Amino acid sequence: MFGADVHAYLRSAAGARARRRGPFTIRLDEHNDALPFNYAIPDDDADPTENQVAALVSAFRERARTPRLEYVPQAAPKVEGALLAAGFTVEGRYPLLVCPPDEVVDTPVDPTVRIELVTTDAGLWQVAHVMNAAFEAPEANEYDVARLRRILDGGGIVAAVVDTTTADVVGAGQTGSPYQGVAEVASIAVRVSHRRRGIGGAVTALLTRAGADAGITIPFLTPADDDAARVYARVGYRKVGEALHISLRA
Repeated sequence: MFGADVHAYLRSAAGARARRRGPFTIRLDEHNDALPFNYAIPDDDADPTENQVAALVSAFRERARTPRLEYVPQAAPKVEGALLAAGFTVEGRYPLLVCPPDEVVDTPVDPTVRIELVTTDAGLWQVAHVMNAAFEAPEANEYDVARLRRILDGGGIVAAVVDTTTADVVGAGQTGSPYQGVAEVASIAVRVSHRRRGIGGAVTALLTRAGADAGITIPFLTPADDDAARVYARVGYRKVGEALHISLRA
């Protein structure tokens, strides 16, 4: 089941600092309290008790983080009911899309931009600035750059989009560090000034194709809205399931 593969990847991405509470693996970012960096993944086929859910909530509260999960409900169908009973509410249900690297489709892109892979710290700083601005996050700092460096060190990929007329970085994207061939294509970001020029699709296509050389045979992503889903569909991504984001707000 692909959902189990995604869960295995997410647990791997949680890293050595991951915590366990009952049938949950918890990923917490000590420097960033933003929701996308703090979540839990249930064990496959988990059937958590009320006490186990309470322990999960406590683990987040102890670190001043919002208790929340990101997971594939098809792989753990009993978890959502237990969370809803504990007061959790659904943030969103998002299509889970995949595209084998050899099936990616190139789409038209503004000819005044160049897309390139990034490996230097200077390039990672530029990427971090674009990503944070695009997602309305605080100004990029050394922890954002360190996070991108860990992705590279783990075999992931970071890309930047350069406006060739100004030399400014105007877009970016990344994959996660692959685990058994699976990795997420994420953080596709484009500055407001350069949107609707085909850049998001072009970055996604490049990351997907380049991922094959990095050992990523099953790239996946979860678009935040229908507009993003259409962009990814144009470059070859298709729906294979659903991801659930669910949290307990104070």
